[in-house]
Amino acid sequence: MKKRIAAIQSNYIPWKGYFDLINMADEFILYDDVQYTKKDWRNRNRIKTPNGLIWLTIPVKVKGRFHQKIRETAVSDYRWNRRHWNSIVCNYSRAKHFVAFRDVFEELYLDCNERLLSHINYRFLKTICRILGIDTRISFVMDYNLTEKGKTAKIIEMCKKAGAGEYIVGPAAKAYIEEDLFRQENIKLRYMDYNGYPKYNQLYPPFTHHVSIIDLILNEGSDASKYMLSLENRT
Repeated sequence: MKKRIAAIQSNYIPWKGYFDLINMADEFILYDDVQYTKKDWRNRNRIKTPNGLIWLTIPVKVKGRFHQKIRETAVSDYRWNRRHWNSIVCNYSRAKHFVAFRDVFEELYLDCNERLLSHINYRFLKTICRILGIDTRISFVMDYNLTEKGKTAKIIEMCKKAGAGEYIVGPAAKAYIEEDLFRQENIKLRYMDYNGYPKYNQLYPPFTHHVSIIDLILNEGSDASKYMLSLENRT
C-alpha cells in the first residue's frame, strides 16, 4: 500500500493548518536540509495578548546568508524557554482550559534542553500531536540520504524512498513544483486548502486564525479538533 507523504520545514509552535497537514499524511517529513531563513516561522510564532499579537522567538545563531541549513541552526540563548513559558502564563492564564493543560506545557517548556532548533521544533510537534490525537509518523528528510540536486527531483526522490503514492503540500509550493515530474512517476500531487476554518472562543478580540495552535488548545481544550479541517474525518 502506497503512503500519503507530506513534507515541510519545521516550524516553532505552528498554526492549526500545519497540524492539519500532518494529520492528512501517513508520514510527515521535516524538510530541514534547506537554507535557514531569518524572520520566518522556523524559530518564531505569534500568540494573542490584551495588547494585540506578539511574537515568541527562539534566539538562534546565524552564520551568514547562504551558509546555514535549518538542521544546523542552534539556539543562542538557553533561557528562551522560561521566557516563552512566562509569556504564555501571563497571557493565557484566563483561558478556559489553561489549568487542564498547564502541567503539560510547563514541562514541555521548562524541561526543554535541546540545542538545535529542529530538535526543539520536533519535541513540540510530537507533544502537540499527542494532545490533538494525531498519530502520524514524523521523520526527518536527512533519514533518506537524498542525492538529487533539483528542488522537485529531490522531493520526488524522497517520496519514492518513503514509499509515497501521494504527496501533500501547502499551496505556496505551486510556485516551484514541477507537476509533470510527479505525473511521470505516478505520484499524486495534492495541495492543501486552508479555507473554511470556523472561529472559536478566543481571548482578546478581534479574532484571528493566524496564531500558534497553543491558542486553540488553551481556549477550546478537548474540543480543539472541532475547529480544524482534518481531525474529525480524514479523507
